[in-house]
Amino acid sequence: MPMSAHGSKFKGFTLIELLVVLAIVAIASSLVVVSMRDSGQALLEEEAERLGALLESARTEARASGITVRWEPASADATDGAAFRFPGLPRSTQLPTRWLRDGVTAEVVGARALVLGPEPILPPQRVVLRRGEHSVMLASDGLAPFSRALPAAPAP
Repeated sequence: MPMSAHGSKFKGFTLIELLVVLAIVAIASSLVVVSMRDSGQALLEEEAERLGALLESARTEARASGITVRWEPASADATDGAAFRFPGLPRSTQLPTRWLRDGVTAEVVGARALVLGPEPILPPQRVVLRRGEHSVMLASDGLAPFSRALPAAPAP
């Protein structure tokens, strides 16, 4: 077979075409890795964000009304289906009392309940949420809003 002046008799992929294919494969594989993030931890983090927003709503109401409001996890023998409560909050202020997903538990660190107001400066407080083997800690230094915190390292 005769060869043309500008190429060989074999046609193949150009370097640009191969680089485009490799880029597409790299992007697709990175999307798969990101989507495979531990869904149990992601669900618990979503619950923690929601609880942080609820705590700040109750804190704002406590300060505005001048009333003492607390947040406490419901006891295991609660019959009303509530997973947590806001004692002291007026009935006119309705906040959710259940987790979005089953299996979430909460424990206030070092106390029975979180104090949300009415004082503008509160003691530092922490609550740990658990779901299966996953856990997330929410904390406030007494001034800042409740947000995710790293657990404290155990003492040596």
